Amino acid sequence: MVWEKEKIVGSCLIGGATFAVGASFLHLFLKGEIPLGLGLVGPRLVYPWKCFRKRKPVRVYMDGCFDMMHYGHCNALRQARALGDELVVGVVSDEEIVANKGPPVTPLHERMIMVKAVKWVDEVIPDAPYAITEEFMKRLFDEYQIDYIIHGDDPCVLPDGTDAYALAKKAGRYKQIKRTEGVSSTDIVGRMLLCVRSNSQSHSSLQRQFSHGHNSPRFEDGASSAGTRVSHFLPTSRRIVQFSNGKGPGPDARIIYIDGAFDLFHAGHVEILRRARELGDFLLVGIHNDLTVSGKRGAQHPIMNLHERSLSVLACRYVDEVIIGAPWEVSKDTITTFNIWKVVHGTVAESDDFQKEEDNPYAVPKSMGIFEVLESPLDISTSTIIKRIVGNHEAYQKRNLKKEASEKKYYEQKSFVTGD
Repeated sequence: MVWEKEKIVGSCLIGGATFAVGASFLHLFLKGEIPLGLGLVGPRLVYPWKCFRKRKPVRVYMDGCFDMMHYGHCNALRQARALGDELVVGVVSDEEIVANKGPPVTPLHERMIMVKAVKWVDEVIPDAPYAITEEFMKRLFDEYQIDYIIHGDDPCVLPDGTDAYALAKKAGRYKQIKRTEGVSSTDIVGRMLLCVRSNSQSHSSLQRQFSHGHNSPRFEDGASSAGTRVSHFLPTSRRIVQFSNGKGPGPDARIIYIDGAFDLFHAGHVEILRRARELGDFLLVGIHNDLTVSGKRGAQHPIMNLHERSLSVLACRYVDEVIIGAPWEVSKDTITTFNIWKVVHGTVAESDDFQKEEDNPYAVPKSMGIFEVLESPLDISTSTIIKRIVGNHEAYQKRNLKKEASEKKYYEQKSFVTGD
């Protein structure tokens, strides 16, 4: 008898569940969210759960040299990622850059570190070709399951005058994004080349104009400013929001603080930020303002202004939040306000202020026992990058002059492109 009652109860439960599922599918069907073919199709039964298989992610591909990687590159990658579910990035080899543009400032292994650190990148392909060939495009479609190839609205022309993305366009697998105004690798190299031309006060004033994004002047000798056209960089609150994580630390998060200029954001910066982030749960980065950097390092610094530097740091996947215009000295108030658990500094730096007995900007966190010096994974600084340019300035000046014609043509023919 008991068994009969359990059987009846079980039947009722199964019947009720079946009714509920059926009612749910009927509701979805009436809303048009289940295809009409659901049910019997000829002699074959189409099972409902087969209609809800996981959608294949849309994979998009974008390539580039990513030399002197800056926030314009990062914004391009952000836009590309928005066109799909997964972003695969090809990093052009050193040999291909030399053949098509001139010598790169940063070698492949450093460029790989930079690209992998961008928060919108899912996968990276080293030694990508400068131009999309039939063979490489087939490899992208078959091996990497790429759906679309992405590039900016600025033309990418090969030495023979042909379009580097002609094959992708012909295949109908090409999508375009909007170029980020106000910066390019050519522009940044041009700013540094100014450091070679003169050490006069007028030069310093000139360099500051470049650093703050004013129109590039022409030199007295008739040469252009190292082949550089500098656009206005117009920072907007929307761009900062697009680059931000939008999340604060949890109530018990171990907040790590590291500060600096982060000028010409490079692989050395990325690696010390990675090390710092590994120590806690939330990485807060303080970025010194232009006046502070100039006062500590000289009138020719920074090369990039505060907002440019902030966007580059925000794009790094290891960074959770930044303080734009952080104070030079880490005070007790700063530590309390942001609930900082530990303050860190790398061994490779532009100055040794963190090691001084007097006027040490980290005196307060040191006295609190929360200051730690981290061994920098790479021996690279902003000065390292500048020295590379200075040491081979003639080659880079020729590269920039070569690029000037295409830059000028782009701006003359420029039209509005939707996107952000």
